[in-house]
Amino acid sequence: MELIPFSKFVFAKAKKRGNHRILFYRDNSLAKWVGITWSELAEKVQTTARAMVEIGVKEHDNIAICSQNKPQGVIVDFANFANRAVSVPMYATASAPQIEYIVNDAKVALIFVGEQQQYDNALEVLATSNYLKTIVVFDSSVDLKGEKRAMYFENFLALGADMKHDKEVEKRKKAAKVEDLAIIMYTSGTTGEPKGVMLPHTALQEAMRIHTERLVTINKQDKSIAFLPMSHIFERAWVYFCMHKDVKIYLNLRPVEVQQTIKEIRPTLMCSVPRFWEKVAAGVQEKIETFTPFKKGLVTWAVAVGTTYNLHYVRIKKPAPLGLRLRYLVADNLIFSTLKKTIGIENGRMFPVAGAALDDKLAIFFRSLGIPITYGYGLTETTATVCCYDYTDYRVGTMGSLMPGVQVKIGEDNEILVKGKTVTSGYYNKPEATAAAFEDGWFRTGDAGKLIDGKHLMMTDRIKDLFKTSNGKYIAPQQIETKLGADRYIDQIAVIGNNRNYVTAIIAPNLDAVKALAEEHHITYERMEDLLENPIVLKFYEERIAEGQVEMASFEKIKRFRLIKKGFSMEAGELTSTLKLRRAVIQQNYKALIDEMYDTVVTPVL
Repeated sequence: MELIPFSKFVFAKAKKRGNHRILFYRDNSLAKWVGITWSELAEKVQTTARAMVEIGVKEHDNIAICSQNKPQGVIVDFANFANRAVSVPMYATASAPQIEYIVNDAKVALIFVGEQQQYDNALEVLATSNYLKTIVVFDSSVDLKGEKRAMYFENFLALGADMKHDKEVEKRKKAAKVEDLAIIMYTSGTTGEPKGVMLPHTALQEAMRIHTERLVTINKQDKSIAFLPMSHIFERAWVYFCMHKDVKIYLNLRPVEVQQTIKEIRPTLMCSVPRFWEKVAAGVQEKIETFTPFKKGLVTWAVAVGTTYNLHYVRIKKPAPLGLRLRYLVADNLIFSTLKKTIGIENGRMFPVAGAALDDKLAIFFRSLGIPITYGYGLTETTATVCCYDYTDYRVGTMGSLMPGVQVKIGEDNEILVKGKTVTSGYYNKPEATAAAFEDGWFRTGDAGKLIDGKHLMMTDRIKDLFKTSNGKYIAPQQIETKLGADRYIDQIAVIGNNRNYVTAIIAPNLDAVKALAEEHHITYERMEDLLENPIVLKFYEERIAEGQVEMASFEKIKRFRLIKKGFSMEAGELTSTLKLRRAVIQQNYKALIDEMYDTVVTPVL
């Protein structure tokens, strides 16, 4: 299999498949999706690379991109590679202090930004930074506020319009080595300050190789929606792989628009985090609750048939009996096909899911419906995938089987250790953190787990998330949150208990579901806060929590909780861009509420 160096990647593709449209973006002024061919992409990348040389970008310079998913971001990325420069992705939601930290750590002189919010934050950094010199803005409607060190992307491209720097760009492409640093991807920082994960071109090349070997059915007929931010390794590596396989990529600009995008594109592929599917499942359950008893019974029957057919036969490549095949055909035509068309995923062939724990019941539910959820596990430090479900023979309860070329062993405290060419070369400017992250050449993930049959990886705990109660009991909060977060009445949940004598939780309820509950029980209220403090509502949640934790040990069970009107958000610093909880921030923001749960006498959840 030929692996094209990323410095020459788009140009080689343009020679072979120049007219193939590879990237799509929604032009709202035209109200349609617009495609970019390989030839057009290569031309834009070359022009951008020349413009970079014009303004003084040198080999190995760190160039930042802080934007939503836009084609310009992809263009800049590959222009960096053509120049032997390094891409430094930042989340579009990054605050000015977060941008400043990365700019200073990576000594970034040039930053590309998407829209007004990113520009305003970068402008704030520009005013005081010793490193940042130039801001280039993708969106031409952004107000530059008279800043002469800022320009629009089209004006930047004009700097590379002539051919005077072509020889220099070609020289850099030729000099590029696979050992060169490709990306510095900063971790989202759930604890401590962010660390710049260094990923060389060898890691990207290996990621393309092992995914090509593993995912054999992916081809140029597929359509993938880039829903997650490309500043996250999961989506970024997936987009690279899709480009490698000539898969059409539809760049979803804003996460809130994804439902519209799915219905417009009807994708065959799409990466997402478990929370997306939790919301889909909650929506399905809510719809089912409105059905007549007969129709509810029909759905229950159909799911049971789907579970038997997909999990007990198709999964293990065992021929299903004729009667079961016929029953599944009826269930699919009556229930599953309609549901998938309503969501927009009837063409789905693979929906990779990672970034957090996926509840096994959700995996079973969607697989039963014939929705190809492909659960996996990986980290920024491993260029994403360490393991994932295979097409068949996957094991629910695990995170899938190991990728080819990736080695895993279980170390002290059951820690998952990883070795392979996709593993990071270390943390930028942090030799001590790099040394601490490795043990005899094995990368320490900070996650605890076990290997089944030497290839199926199961996570048991997140070592870095574990906390210890004052009674000496270790609690895995994410496990509790995953279990209870699947409840359709719970939108978000943060479990508390470190150094405390029992476990509590702050819950952001599904407000629409609570309103429906109030209507059902004829509860009157003037403010949402009054409803969330209503004894009937609180009792209802006590029962839901107790039911969700029935199989857990007594010391893991939530004894007290509080319902909050407004959920956790990235703007408040309580969530990372991939929706992981920042526990330290939540505990600080809700300190009074948490202290109240431990200092006052309230009715415990039994």
